[in-house]
Amino acid sequence: MTPYGKPMSVQMTSAGKYGWFSDRGGYRYERRHPEGQPWPPIPAAALAVWRALVSDERDPDCCLVNLYRGRARMGLHQDRDETDFSWPVLSISLGDDGLFRVGGTKRSGSTGSVWLRSGDALLLRGEARLVYHGIDRIRPGSCDLLSGGGRLNLTMRVVD
Repeated sequence: MTPYGKPMSVQMTSAGKYGWFSDRGGYRYERRHPEGQPWPPIPAAALAVWRALVSDERDPDCCLVNLYRGRARMGLHQDRDETDFSWPVLSISLGDDGLFRVGGTKRSGSTGSVWLRSGDALLLRGEARLVYHGIDRIRPGSCDLLSGGGRLNLTMRVVD
């Protein structure tokens, strides 16, 4: 649910020290799942990608897991709820292709798009760390990785 009371089209959960959470109270990181238990650990395979592409000295605090099915999408947004923007955001795409839109650091700027395929990894670092980005749509049936189809996106970041 967005802070405006509108349900999101994307199904979400998290893993790690923190989970990213959204409700009428706003967007934020929480140490516990809304039902009270801690978030599960970040999967070892996802951590291996982080360690290979980002750092083997510092693990991410959060792995946001988004499931896109049907007409699910993610509007343009910035990842700016973290404390230290010197750490990149790493995104791993699994399943159906997703049309990734990326712009500049101002919402009003021009954007470009690229199809992300299953297995693609994307790093937002340096000046790109705060660009507006989102998923316009998925290409249903473009991959048979997930039972029932769809696209999983794992997004890891350092929160503290």
